[in-house]
Amino acid sequence: MVTYLTKETFKEKVFDFEKNKEWKFAGDKPAIIDFYADWCGPCKMLSPILDELSKEYDGKVDIFKVDTEKEQELAHVFGIRSIPSILFVPQAGEPQMAAGALPKESLKKAIEDVLGVK
Repeated sequence: MVTYLTKETFKEKVFDFEKNKEWKFAGDKPAIIDFYADWCGPCKMLSPILDELSKEYDGKVDIFKVDTEKEQELAHVFGIRSIPSILFVPQAGEPQMAAGALPKESLKKAIEDVLGVK
């Protein structure tokens, strides 16, 4: 299931950027975070793909969405300039950002390569 994040739930589930300067992931499994807006056409194309991936990787990967219109501070903290922007967050190590509506196969490859989930 895809979970929508606010600034407060982002700090709980992903990273408390107000307390920590160094990246410190708060999740218990790797995550994908989709920074989107309701008016964005490519974002709308990506949404059903993320829903499918959330089912395929249920229990292995958390999939989150952040509405950049409602959560402008989060978009600013992560330097989001174009949407959709997708943040791949491995359990250990630094997150990696990808811009644009990636096809499902590219997302699956990133889940394997960046997140280390088979």
